[in-house]
Amino acid sequence: MAAYKTLNSQDIIISPLEVTKGFGFENNELTSSNVNISRYLGNKFGLTESTGTNPSYFQSSIYFSTQQLYYSNYISSSTGDVQPANIAIFQPDGTIIGKIDGNGYYNYDQTNLNPQKYFLTSSYEVLTGPESPSGSTYEISTEPPTMGVMSIPKSLFGDFIMPNSLHIVTNSGSYFDDGEGRLKRDCPLITSSIYVGNVIYEHGMVILTGGTRTEGTGEFLPIPAEYGGGVTNGRTVGTSDILNFVTGSNISVSFSSSFTIYETQYKCTIRENEFNYTLNPTVISGSSNSGVLYNYATGSYFSPYVTTVGLYNGNFELLAVGKLAQPLPLSRTTDTSILLNIDKQ
Repeated sequence: MAAYKTLNSQDIIISPLEVTKGFGFENNELTSSNVNISRYLGNKFGLTESTGTNPSYFQSSIYFSTQQLYYSNYISSSTGDVQPANIAIFQPDGTIIGKIDGNGYYNYDQTNLNPQKYFLTSSYEVLTGPESPSGSTYEISTEPPTMGVMSIPKSLFGDFIMPNSLHIVTNSGSYFDDGEGRLKRDCPLITSSIYVGNVIYEHGMVILTGGTRTEGTGEFLPIPAEYGGGVTNGRTVGTSDILNFVTGSNISVSFSSSFTIYETQYKCTIRENEFNYTLNPTVISGSSNSGVLYNYATGSYFSPYVTTVGLYNGNFELLAVGKLAQPLPLSRTTDTSILLNIDKQ
C-alpha cells in the first residue's frame, strides 16, 4: 500500500552537469561501420567526381559548402583574418554606388584571435621533380584547389569537441588543434607556429586546407623536405597529404567530447504531522475488515518507516522508484526530506 503527496514546482530542481569522454581510433577502426566518422575531398573543379560514402557528395559541393559556411568572410584576406568590409556609397538621389558589405556572414569562428582561415581559391604550383644541378630550377606542375574534411558524428562529439584534445596522425603528417579552432601541423624542425586548417568544435568538423602560414603575419612558411617540403606558393600541405587525410586507411584520430547531462532533483518532504500511521497490513490482527491494530502500533512512541519512494504522473502511473539503503523512521517532531536524483541527457 502507499500514501500519496503532490509535489510543488519548488520541490523540483533541474541542474546541468557537463561531462567529458575521450575517444581514440587506430588505423582501420576509423572506417568501421559503428564509428561513422566520414571523410570528404573538396575539389573546386570536381563537378562530377563523388567523395565519401553513406552518403557521398560531389567534390565541388564539399568545396563550396565549406567555403560558404566557414570561410566566406576570409577568402579575400591574405593574413587569414576577416577581410575588410566593402563600403557602399550612398548618393543624394538614393542610389548606391560600390559593393555591398561582403563580410556579413556568420562563419562559426572559434576564437577572438586571428582564426588563421586560409582557403585556397585558385590552382597552385607543385614541385614534382628533383633540384637541377645548378640549384635554381625545378619541375613544376599545377594542381587544382583541394581540401579535406573530416566529419565527426553528433553521437561522438556530443555538444562539442573539447579544445586542445584533437590529434590526427596520417602517413604523411601529424595534425592537432591549438585550442582556438586552428589546425596545426606537427613539424619539430620549425619553431614558428604553422596553421594548415581549422576545427569547428560545435559541429565536429575538421578542415584541412593546407596553405601553411606563419602565426601573426600570415606569411608563407617553407617547410623542410622531411616534413612535406618542396611545394611552392605556401601550399606545404599538398594533394598527396590531403588524400592521405581523406582516403588513407592508416590514420589515427583521438579527441575528447563534451556531453551535458541534466540532473533532476525531487525533494519529497514529509511534514511532522503527516504519514504517522503505518499502511503495512501486518500490523492488523485478524482480517483487514474486522481486525484491530496490535498494541505496539498504537502507542505514542510508534513511528512508521519509509523504505521506498515512487514518482507518479497525474494518472497515478508509476514512473520511477527510489529504494532507500535502509528503512528510515519518520519523526513526529521535525520534517523529513528525501531527495531523489534522476540523470537524463
